[in-house]
Amino acid sequence: MFGRKKKNTSNTNKDARDAAKAAAEVQEQPTVASQANSADNDFGPFDGDTVNVHDFDFSDFARGFLKLGSMRVPVPHGGHVSVEMGPEGPQMIHLEVEGGRFTPVAFAAPRSGNLWEESVDETVAGMTKDGLEVHLEDGPWGPEICAVAGEGQMRVIGVNGPRWMFRVTLAGEKSRADEIARIGREIIARSFIYRGNDPIPAGQPLPVQMPPEMYEELQEQLQRMAAEQNGVPKSNPHAPVENQ
Repeated sequence: MFGRKKKNTSNTNKDARDAAKAAAEVQEQPTVASQANSADNDFGPFDGDTVNVHDFDFSDFARGFLKLGSMRVPVPHGGHVSVEMGPEGPQMIHLEVEGGRFTPVAFAAPRSGNLWEESVDETVAGMTKDGLEVHLEDGPWGPEICAVAGEGQMRVIGVNGPRWMFRVTLAGEKSRADEIARIGREIIARSFIYRGNDPIPAGQPLPVQMPPEMYEELQEQLQRMAAEQNGVPKSNPHAPVENQ
């Protein structure tokens, strides 16, 4: 499931067997620590400041990466990028597949501690207050927050890295919960986080930089919105993706 392929390998069959073995080990051990700063890992998320994204080939799963400054997130085959607009411009960036949506956010974190597990109780309390049925499940990186409302479902997965925490919110149809969870974990396992050395308070989101082409297209959409006064554009299915 989480196996990655190294570029320029001479023994493809061995790599495939190793990846399958690693995936089996992860499934047998539902909670594993993230070792994001090691390129020898079979799965991420990876620390982009110390691990070279170009050493990997994820073309079996993704058509390329969405470059967001502090994050490089794989876009699955058949998926696309959407941008949620707020009153002052772009608010959130999502990856969408049939029946589901994934929202990645990277946060600054302290050198020690477990920012994700520290935030779980607060997140659960907020979801419960909103009327969702919430429970926790063990995942590959620790506790995952799962919630159900009607025919919809949500899952929040967090992973601690060196001075950062990566969180992805999965949302979709309840009938496809397992499939959405699988794809979401695949996305997380192939993502790269770029914390940098700037002083950023723990818990604050890392800055997101939109690709120039996406920004230009969004500006055009905003201009059309202002001219037509016909609602807010929410999606950009042709957002640029960096090929591997």
